[in-house]
Amino acid sequence: MNYDKDKVDDMVLALLFLTSSRDQYAVRAWKGLDIGVMDRLHQKGYISDPQEKKPTLVLSEEGARLSEQYFFEYFGIGEGA
Repeated sequence: MNYDKDKVDDMVLALLFLTSSRDQYAVRAWKGLDIGVMDRLHQKGYISDPQEKKPTLVLSEEGARLSEQYFFEYFGIGEGA
């Protein structure tokens, strides 16, 4: 099956926003999504290594910014809707 992997990566990054939280050190998210996509996001510099044994991963500053941006761009309903 052929598909646009960059678009899938954007959607997964957007969905990471749903499970993300910010502490004093970083923005973290649960990592229960497709490992192939997670590896690509890691290679792009958006998240920490998803192969680590921890249940969460760390989003880079750019990854956290894009995660929130994509979430509201694709799933937001806008004000007054």
